[in-house]
Order: sequence, then C-alpha cells, then structure tokens
Amino acid sequence: MKAQLEAAGYQVDLQYAGDNDIPTQVAQLENMITGGAKVLVIAAIDGSSLTEVLKQAKAKNIPVIAYDRLIMNSDAVTYYATFDNFKVGTLQGTYIESKLNLKTAAGPFNIELITGDPADNNIIFFFGGAMSILEPYIQSGKLVVKSGQTTRTQAATPNWSTEEAQRRYENIITSVGYGPNGVKLDAVLASNDSTAVGVTNALVNAGYTNANFPILTGQDCDKPSVKNMNAGIQSMSVFKDTRTLAGKVVEMVNALATGSNPPINDRKTYDNGTGVIPSYLCDPIVVEPKDIQKALIDSGYYKPADIQ
Repeated sequence: MKAQLEAAGYQVDLQYAGDNDIPTQVAQLENMITGGAKVLVIAAIDGSSLTEVLKQAKAKNIPVIAYDRLIMNSDAVTYYATFDNFKVGTLQGTYIESKLNLKTAAGPFNIELITGDPADNNIIFFFGGAMSILEPYIQSGKLVVKSGQTTRTQAATPNWSTEEAQRRYENIITSVGYGPNGVKLDAVLASNDSTAVGVTNALVNAGYTNANFPILTGQDCDKPSVKNMNAGIQSMSVFKDTRTLAGKVVEMVNALATGSNPPINDRKTYDNGTGVIPSYLCDPIVVEPKDIQKALIDSGYYKPADIQ
C-alpha cells in the first residue's frame, strides 16, 4: 500500500505498534493527527480502543479508513476496506460440509470449533458465516461437538493467540479423549491460521499424523499454515490477497483527495455502533494444497523458499 500511494504522489507515514501495543498505536495516531495528516488508514489492534483519539481526527475533518478490522464506536470512520468476512466463514463451513459429505452421509461426525479475539468485530462474521452452514448439522445431530463448546464466546481465542489455541485444544483433547486410538475427531473449524497452528500443535502432540489428521480449516495463508498444508496436517486456508485490499484503499484515498466517488460495494453490513460504514468487500478464495503453486507462488505472493 505504501508503495502504491507513493507511486501516486502521496507522502506516506507508515508506523507499526510493536507487540500489538494499544497505547503505542494511540500515541502514533495522536502524532499523525497533530502532524497534519490528511487521511488516516488504520489497521486497529483493538477495534474498540480508538474512540477517544479519533475524536481528534473528527475535529480536524481528517477522513479515516478502517483497514481489515472495523473500528467500533467512532463516528470518525469514513470508509471500511476489508474482505467479505461472512463469506470467509461460509467457505470454511462449506469446505467441511463437502469433505465430510454431510448432505448425504449418515454420520454422526465429531467436530470442534475455534475462532478469534472477542474484541475483533470480524469474528462475528467469520464464525457466523461458518455456523450458517454447520449449525443445522449440529442441531440435527449429524455433527457433534463433544466438548460442548459451541458458542462464539466459548470458541473465542484472546488475541488470536497460537499459544492460547494450543492450550485450549490440549484441554479439549484430554477431557473428551480424542486421539488416533481414542475418540475420533473428524473436523476442526478454525477461523484463521494462527489458531489453526495452535490446534495443529495440540493434535500432533496427541499423536496425530498426516495419515489420520482431522479436516482443519484456516484463513490468511500464513507461511506456517502453508507449510502445514504441504505436510498434510492442515486441509485448507482462505486466501485474502492483501495486495487487492491495498489497491482498494489506494482508490479510496484518491477519491478522498480528488472529491470523486470511492469504490464501495456494501452499505448495509458493517455497523460500528454509530451507524453503517460504507465498505468495500474484497473476495476471498479457498486454497488447498493443490492450489498453493498457482495461488501463492505463481501470483508472486510468496517465493518457493518462503513455504518450504
């Protein structure tokens, strides 16, 4: 995004809040606002923590574009650029539905669920999209969640932490008795790759191999998960090409700078507590091991050495 904006003639101040530190991000935004920023593009660490600092942006009429994660409870947010997060969930749920042949198979099949940080508004859509596919099978008994942890709150993972995901799944494995020689685990719905890696670590420690690994979803095509897909211990990941998202943000910035109409394709889905935010939703795709070469290598997203 920085490169594209600079190529379009803009000066760009790109800053990261190390270790996902919220006070650092707030301080960075305060400095940008007082320093004369004309547009703010914010990938919020916590979607609910920027209400006060963005009042300063609102007072100075600085447009705010929320990037990937919706900024909540702030009327300073002008636009939102993200992927179709409900579709991310439906792709994951449909994948499990297809691989277990749920429409026609007798079942029952055992499944466990894991999603992300409770403060991330996106999990409402990730988890909701997946459960729109899977919930009817859970209600009918064709899918069984033996841990009993079926709600978004029960399946949440603070900070999308791999370590927290691993800890929770180690507890689930022990309490239910899942294992290659124990209770069969047919599938795990994981909302993203960092939680999927935690689940993978717990399952490998319990003795699972690529010969008996359950279906495991993910999102982001992070390098560790792509490596796990190559190794046969993660089934898929939903790919959200950040280059596409960055390009849409550049178009939004150009529109704000020139007074033209920005690219918007959704005006009903994302209410941040102050009203619906005009949004552009990019399209995610499913990547399985067979798709890695074309989707991730040939497209230039990764080099072969990145995922070996």
